[in-house]
Amino acid sequence: MKAAVFNGTGPTLRIEEIPRPVPRRGEVLLEVAACGVCHTDLHVLKSEVAFPTPAVLGHEVSGVVTELGEGVDSLAIGDRVVCSFIMPCGDCRHCVGGLEDLCEKFFAHNRLNGTLYDSETRLHRSDGSPLAMYSMGGLAEYCVVPASDAFRVPDAIGLGEVSILGCSSFTALGAINNAELGLADRIAVVAAGGVGSSIVQFAAAAGVSQIIAIDISDDKLAAVAALGATHTVNSRETDVVAAVRELTDGHGVTVAFEALGSPATFATSLDILDDGGRAVVVGIAPAGSAGSVDLARLVRRKLEIRGSYGAKARRDMPTLLRMVEGGTVAPEEVITRRYSLDEVDDAYQALARGEIIGRAIVEMKRAP
Repeated sequence: MKAAVFNGTGPTLRIEEIPRPVPRRGEVLLEVAACGVCHTDLHVLKSEVAFPTPAVLGHEVSGVVTELGEGVDSLAIGDRVVCSFIMPCGDCRHCVGGLEDLCEKFFAHNRLNGTLYDSETRLHRSDGSPLAMYSMGGLAEYCVVPASDAFRVPDAIGLGEVSILGCSSFTALGAINNAELGLADRIAVVAAGGVGSSIVQFAAAAGVSQIIAIDISDDKLAAVAALGATHTVNSRETDVVAAVRELTDGHGVTVAFEALGSPATFATSLDILDDGGRAVVVGIAPAGSAGSVDLARLVRRKLEIRGSYGAKARRDMPTLLRMVEGGTVAPEEVITRRYSLDEVDDAYQALARGEIIGRAIVEMKRAP
């Protein structure tokens, strides 16, 4: 099969022919329909996040079940499914306690070592040398995923478009849930990329009355305005704090979502908060990044800082699918570019240049 392999040098992906993987107990093999183009993969490509190489990246995946591992009775061959990037083991202390977004096995085995939960990868080159898996390694024609992380897609929903549910939308829904958002809240979304776009879309669908989108790109701001942002602020041209205060009767927002992952946007998210406000930090920053906090203001104004990483797969992925089926959320409205697998390096180079508005996907059967 074809797979996009990162060898650890430069932000470059190369297409290779490698053996098709085989699922083990509790796993399924998917013929991949589409895989989202995500900034988190880009962090690995730019060596901003440590990950073993050579590796196959890609963690926003939809596809069709083509083979069942031993003991799998919850799915059938031919099922159309979508997966989340956090693949819950289901039996570590955090999963048992309802905190699947902190799954110990996922972080210890996959994110540190590029393996599944028996400490082995399912991907190898023809000579038998291992290829690390970033989540399921979805930038390939086939991938293996734990059956607990494969969710049936209703027949009426397009399979390619829902691939972005697995990280972009999944992360946005987790952020909304972690913010404990109320309809009366005034919110700001700092950075209007893929995750920021989904946060805007979900907040608008929930009926939040004021949604302020902040970015340096007029094109991205126009796109999120179409998704439901009530106001937009170009932070390259405008004093963001003054603009947000003016839009909120001099007070600031109740909740600020930081959706990029940089010290500058983290600082902005705190600066625009009203007293008692909450900053929900969603963006993945390069390893070692640090943000400063005015501790006196934090204490005296009762501010909160909440980290949000993904969501809870077995609860939230079915919720996302119901939202799409009901028309509450439209992933196809966020997707602005489509690439073939042979064009995958072009996709990530465009992402690195900041050219992709909303979200892009790689479609495995798309003609170049």
